[in-house]
Amino acid sequence: MTAAVDVRGVHKLYGPLHVLHGVDLVVEPGEVVCLIGPSGSGKSTLLRCINNLEKIQAGIIHVNGELVGYRWVGHDLVEATPRQTRMARRNIGMVFQQFNLFGHLTVLQNIIEAPIHVLGTPRAKAVERAKTLLARVGLADKHADYPAQLSGGQQQRVAIARALCMQPKLMLFDEPTSALDPELVGEVLDVLRDLARNEMTMVIVTHEIGFARQVADTVVFMDQGRIVEHGPAAQVLDSPRHERTRRFLERVS
Repeated sequence: MTAAVDVRGVHKLYGPLHVLHGVDLVVEPGEVVCLIGPSGSGKSTLLRCINNLEKIQAGIIHVNGELVGYRWVGHDLVEATPRQTRMARRNIGMVFQQFNLFGHLTVLQNIIEAPIHVLGTPRAKAVERAKTLLARVGLADKHADYPAQLSGGQQQRVAIARALCMQPKLMLFDEPTSALDPELVGEVLDVLRDLARNEMTMVIVTHEIGFARQVADTVVFMDQGRIVEHGPAAQVLDSPRHERTRRFLERVS
């Protein structure tokens, strides 16, 4: 079976700052992987590299068997064209810390924009799917509202519905609850739990250790741009093998 995500020997630098040091990670179809670790450990950068929002300096990334960010010309790797990059991203949904909704568009318009203009989905079909997804995230009655009329938790659920409307094979979440007031976190985590139950392949950067314990098949602990430990959620979170992992979990638990 082709891996959903296959990261091999990835290095990422910002000038002299070495953010990722030879990272290897494999995510299987239907698997939920939670990336945990201190701020600045490279978790969000790794997520952005998987979606080719950041260019890597060494290594190789495949998503669903397709090379990300590059293409082979003979025996040489060359940078992908903008069109090839857009095509590769069609199967990847990403939800950021900030909701990034278009303030001048209604909830429904925010969700159907990309399917219509990127995928060529007929408007009626896009609207039907958007309304189904809004019901799924508990916002069936909010389709005509504007983002400013919604709470932060509601806006993040709209952002998730928008990403799902593209029918991605992989969903990436970059700390999706970090910008929310504490009382709004649960409603977003409930949506992610529902996606996990429906075997959506997900890579989630999170500081919510209890949530990771509930939904993750695999937990990856990163520190200083390296994967220190990874394995089944119960093993990493309850019986970590590495002292660095234990110290981190003692501070956040």
